[in-house]
Amino acid sequence: MYSDVFDVSDAMKKIVKIAAGFALCCASLGIGIQAFADAPALVVKSSDGERSFTASELLGRPDNKRVNLTGTVSGDIYRHEVEYRAVPVLALLGNHPEAHFDTVEVQATDGFVSEIPLTLVQRGAKNGAIAWLAVEDPAHPWPALPKETASAGPFYLIWQFPERSGVSREQWPYKVARISLAESPDHRWPQLAVPAAFAGDAGVKRGHDVFVVQCIACHKMNGGGAGNVGPDLGQPMNVTQYFKDAGLRALIRDPHKVRTWPEQRMIGFGPSVIPDADIEALLKYLHAMASAKQ
Repeated sequence: MYSDVFDVSDAMKKIVKIAAGFALCCASLGIGIQAFADAPALVVKSSDGERSFTASELLGRPDNKRVNLTGTVSGDIYRHEVEYRAVPVLALLGNHPEAHFDTVEVQATDGFVSEIPLTLVQRGAKNGAIAWLAVEDPAHPWPALPKETASAGPFYLIWQFPERSGVSREQWPYKVARISLAESPDHRWPQLAVPAAFAGDAGVKRGHDVFVVQCIACHKMNGGGAGNVGPDLGQPMNVTQYFKDAGLRALIRDPHKVRTWPEQRMIGFGPSVIPDADIEALLKYLHAMASAKQ
């Protein structure tokens, strides 16, 4: 009996040594076992239903590739300094989206929600910009973001050849938590639509489109939208009722020159991101929304 106990004890010692050796190996490679266990999963709502993917699952897919953005005109947060491992966004969305889904909604953990036209993603199969979901490898984490301690991971939507399709900076969401096929913003939130009294105004219509691409990721309009980073621009008061146009133009270009506080997150939009003509159209849309509300 005593010899059996000693045999079990010796076996347990061997198991402990093996486990310790594995932990030491992981530590030497910069891999924390807990990091793998605690890593958040990505939720994808596609034509095939809703499922979750861990980073290890995505990195193990056969369509996972190394993507280098060097040489492209891009909105990459790391300015081409990182070579990504990524999977095609189209593959995650499924091959046959239902007809009423025309938008890819990408939600980030910080409240940023990008509404990307599905046609923009689909153009990647027809010589357009190619959308990839970059996956951060816990063994080789990406650099920390400017003025932050965390990286853009664990998931980041990036584009190859963005200039082919006019991809905007706000269509590069990082810290992604969820990707969903959805209906258009106007369909889900009718309060975003151009007011009937301005239906024939091309400038107001253009301003609406600028709002949906550049602003809705962070701001709601009269409660419409999913972003929670910045304030609603339509309620309780429309932003044009407490900002002059000159102030709004300056705020869009360089918000830190207009007002600043420790938790400020809005960054400026240069002319290459929002041309002057688009800012004027955006102001027309905001004024039209204020007029309709009154």
